[in-house]
Amino acid sequence: MAWLPQDPPVAPYHVLIVDDDPVHRLLEREILDGPRYRVSEAASGAEALSLLRVLDVDVVLLDKRMPGMDGDEVCRRIRGELGLTMLPVLVVTGNGDADNLTLSLAAGATDFVRKPYDPNELLARLQAAAHRKRLTDQLESAESMLFALARMVEAKDGNTGDHCSRLSHGGVVLGQALGLGADELMALRRGGVLHDVGKLGIPDNILLKPGALSNDEWTVMRQHPEIGARLVGGLRSMRLTVPIIRHHHERWDGSGYPDGLRGEQIPLLARVFQVVDIYDALAHPRPYKPALARAQVITMLEDEVARGWRDPEVTALFLDIVRRRPEALDLPANQQDDLGRGLFSAIQVQMLPG
Repeated sequence: MAWLPQDPPVAPYHVLIVDDDPVHRLLEREILDGPRYRVSEAASGAEALSLLRVLDVDVVLLDKRMPGMDGDEVCRRIRGELGLTMLPVLVVTGNGDADNLTLSLAAGATDFVRKPYDPNELLARLQAAAHRKRLTDQLESAESMLFALARMVEAKDGNTGDHCSRLSHGGVVLGQALGLGADELMALRRGGVLHDVGKLGIPDNILLKPGALSNDEWTVMRQHPEIGARLVGGLRSMRLTVPIIRHHHERWDGSGYPDGLRGEQIPLLARVFQVVDIYDALAHPRPYKPALARAQVITMLEDEVARGWRDPEVTALFLDIVRRRPEALDLPANQQDDLGRGLFSAIQVQMLPG
């Protein structure tokens, strides 16, 4: 018989059963008996929260009525105190009252299983929730690796570790001034880190060349926006970020690359990002230049508008921020780990000798 490739083995779904009644826990454990599931148990809400601090769980099967801390309170603490916003929580309840279920949804419940339940229904709902959780985990892992790779490009390219973080922050500041929505602001935040990820595909002898590039070398270098857009384009969550990556080197007069877009053909988010990118390059030191004074930066950005390279309205709004409240563009001292930085630092540590 010819050998046929098999799908890679899938780790069992890890289910945490939370119920103060040992009989109900035993019943649910028996329903979940088999190689597809791995089961942990908690007899109270407090015990469940303690376990969730140390266990990697795919689904919580949670009884609504428990003494002390009821299911709704456990839900609230899972979402708030533990920060597990994407963890599926299936509430098992004997009360089908709509108001009662609405309270559980408001507390953070993902779905309901009503008592008495059909074991097949319980398995179907639980498996669907666990499958979505695994897909979400895979998406987050893919995104995290992209961000870490982009940080590596930043370090290799000679930029400071805060360059991408400043671009993410500045893009959001300008986006807020334009009245953009939450999805657009998130795309700008991601674009700050990922805009040059396509340089992964540029040979080091070109990317790191200390002198001027030849015409042939520039032809290769100008491919990085297209390479980056292809790298990121497979993730639906990056739909609004891809245009930033592909078009952040376009110019208002059509003289940019890779597509020679002109005026409002250039996506708005790319126009927003490129103004912030130029400002950061001028206002902060690089290995080959010192930081310029604010007045010099303003003059050079105005010159880029006069040359027809930048969106005049977007640039004018940004320069108003630079003049009136430049502190808004400073990276907050207490800002938490930015996209990809933690994973990049961990990779760096692993690569250290010794």
